[in-house]
Amino acid sequence: MSGNYSVFEEFLILAVSDKPDLKVLLFCILLCIYVLTVTGNAIIIMVSQMDKRLHKPMYFFLSNLSFLDICNTSTTIPKMLQVLIIKRKSISFIGCVTQMYFFLAFVGTECILLGIMAYDRFIAICSPLKYYTIMNHKLCFYLAGFSWVSGLGNSVVHTVLTFRLDFCNSNKINYFYCDIPPLLSLSCDDTSINEVLLLLIGVFIGWTPFFCITVSYVYIIVTVMKIRSIESRKKAFSTCASHLTVVVLYYGSSIFNYVRPISSYSLGKDRIISVMYSVVTPMLNPLIYTFKNQDFEKAIGRKWE
Repeated sequence: MSGNYSVFEEFLILAVSDKPDLKVLLFCILLCIYVLTVTGNAIIIMVSQMDKRLHKPMYFFLSNLSFLDICNTSTTIPKMLQVLIIKRKSISFIGCVTQMYFFLAFVGTECILLGIMAYDRFIAICSPLKYYTIMNHKLCFYLAGFSWVSGLGNSVVHTVLTFRLDFCNSNKINYFYCDIPPLLSLSCDDTSINEVLLLLIGVFIGWTPFFCITVSYVYIIVTVMKIRSIESRKKAFSTCASHLTVVVLYYGSSIFNYVRPISSYSLGKDRIISVMYSVVTPMLNPLIYTFKNQDFEKAIGRKWE
């Protein structure tokens, strides 16, 4: 390394508060969120696998989503808890690379998966007689596999391009975890390639699934409005309401955080937004998807009999 460049063996995570009273409160809140997230999503996976009546495409994709939420929060929250309780803010260079790789992989996979889940609801409501013919086991596995491969591939590109940069400005990350925007702000190299690819790949990972979701729900709404029975109409809408709620929460925050020019980033505001899709949404997903879900409530009831 030449010039004033430095090779950092570790980074410092600074976004977690130093105030003793606030640190205890944050630790308790984050710990509760993590326990609720893991427990809630694990229950969804367990019940969906154990009850044969839930062996449907909808619950297959929901189990994938729950597994992603467990993995997603497990890449970030444990490190935050460590910083709060041990007061050690450092994360090794390799640890930072690993954390960012898996975090981006799970975020990208979830974006694609939410689009696939919208397609599943579109077929279920707009072509109910052909539903199980179209959404067969083979196609479901292929679609889930595609979401995972896309997420992992997206993460490889961004991780390699980010950590090929020289970090000479500082090793202090003013963020909760290792992510693209805060790391690019520490680089003294030209990050234009990173920014262009972030936008281009973001169109595939973020905007394309979001467009598919929008089109699917336009057709769903048109189809449901043609149903004469009010009860049938409510039932049709209820099967989509939970997924649509998650889409609004997740896409509204994740797309804003990644698919826009780096020059418009504000780490202070972006930290708050990142908490929404990396911490809050994974915790709320089990509640959103199981609230007033009769199939799931009956499945849990059968397990307690």
